[in-house]
Amino acid sequence: MLKMTQLTNRFIKLSLWLAGGIALILAVLAVAVWTLTFHPEAVQPAPVVCTGHPQPLTPAQTVKILSWNVQYMAGKGYWFFYEGGTDTAPTKAHIRQTLDQAARVIKAEDPDIVLLQEIDEAARRTHYTDQLKLLQKHLHQRYPCRTEAFYWKSGFVPHPDIWGPVGMKLVILSKYRISKATRHQLPLIPENWVSRQFNLKRTLLAARIPYKDTEFVVMNTHLSAFAQGTDTMERQVAEVKSILAGHTKAGRPWVSGGDFNLLPPGNAYSELTEQQKSAYRPQTEIKPLIEAFHVIPDPKDLSGPNRRNWFTHFPNDPDIKAPNKTIDYIFYADSLKRKSAHVRQANTWTISDHLPVVAEFTLPRGSK
Repeated sequence: MLKMTQLTNRFIKLSLWLAGGIALILAVLAVAVWTLTFHPEAVQPAPVVCTGHPQPLTPAQTVKILSWNVQYMAGKGYWFFYEGGTDTAPTKAHIRQTLDQAARVIKAEDPDIVLLQEIDEAARRTHYTDQLKLLQKHLHQRYPCRTEAFYWKSGFVPHPDIWGPVGMKLVILSKYRISKATRHQLPLIPENWVSRQFNLKRTLLAARIPYKDTEFVVMNTHLSAFAQGTDTMERQVAEVKSILAGHTKAGRPWVSGGDFNLLPPGNAYSELTEQQKSAYRPQTEIKPLIEAFHVIPDPKDLSGPNRRNWFTHFPNDPDIKAPNKTIDYIFYADSLKRKSAHVRQANTWTISDHLPVVAEFTLPRGSK
């Protein structure tokens, strides 16, 4: 009986040691994961850099905006693993070529403000380059002010097709002085704790440009992809709507552009192949934004005979030979007047899987 008791006690002690060891290992792993990854606050200041003496905005002037997802300057020669293909990263040569071409388009359009999505910095897949710095050199510093916000950042991602550091951000370039900028965290895709740390943390970046007795607010965003089966898109749209409504209530003129990863209302969903439909819903989640605010392309643009001219997405799938849908938009306040708008399709199909949306607005004479 005594021997059995001793064996039981030894078993209990061993179990406790094992449990303690496992707990310690898990704690160390949790600390390592937390240390490697990015943990932004719900709302926090974003860095602003201005050089020289940027020109001021003037009442009732025209402002030209270009919004573009440049797909981390990878070009169109790849079908990446997260899209169903096998490619993992572009070559240095293709990145250089794509930077040249992206800069060419921006210089040709000559917008006053540029909204860019998917700009990489210190990421293994893009050879640890600072793409914003390289792009600024191509643009010959014609945009003296900039602000940026990371939405994917980690010292290491243990995915076999990534296996290294990542860094991807939103960027706003401006010919005018940016007085301050704010990063707004958007709702995350619901998933386990570890995956959530390494995954993208989608955001909205808002830059304020002094304008007479108020501020002109320019916003850039990139909503989630691969979120179907969850309520992520509804929650992100609701958050964006709340931010835009807040600026409207405060009497500030504003513009908000970006890659919303959502189809417009209407027939867009029914026109996709069955495989493409898996990424979207028949009833698009962007509808509350389109009902609440002015948008480019607007419903008339997308239902008219020239609606294909407003397609903004050209998937990398080699079976798709041309842009086939609209998922990028520019929303704007009532106080702005739309002067012109277009999706630049000419000479852009080989640069990114997205096409730039360009619009000109007449600013109000002062606060509304």
